[in-house]
Amino acid sequence: MASIKLKVITPEKVVIELETYQATLPVEGGEVTILPNHMPYIGAIQAGEIILRKEASGEEISLATSGGFVEFHENTLVVLADTAERAEEIDLARAEEARKRAEELKKETVHMGEEEYARTAALLEKELTRVKVARKHHTRRGISLGNGGF
Repeated sequence: MASIKLKVITPEKVVIELETYQATLPVEGGEVTILPNHMPYIGAIQAGEIILRKEASGEEISLATSGGFVEFHENTLVVLADTAERAEEIDLARAEEARKRAEELKKETVHMGEEEYARTAALLEKELTRVKVARKHHTRRGISLGNGGF
């Protein structure tokens, strides 16, 4: 069975490198799912969840990303991400705190210039994505989340 050689890279490290059957990526206007022998593809990734599926085992791996670029060619998929974290590596409590701080910053828009507001909005979007992916991962694994929520 054909597979995809995948590599997700951030400026700090190689986050994951493996062979997968399917990769679903958040792109402008929605999602794109790449399967083996997909036509060549280059695009921008938005903040969201990257979902990798291994057909044989049914295993699913989730990553939170804040954006970047993707290139697929000859069953090789390279994701150059601004940030990317595996769901199981996200500390949910810390992600919730960061989300709350970002929301508080965004409330202060009256005192912000356009550039600072854009940075704050991007930070909030990143933190919301991290919380969403971590919550989904923990729920799937049957881990209690307490009563915090958004």
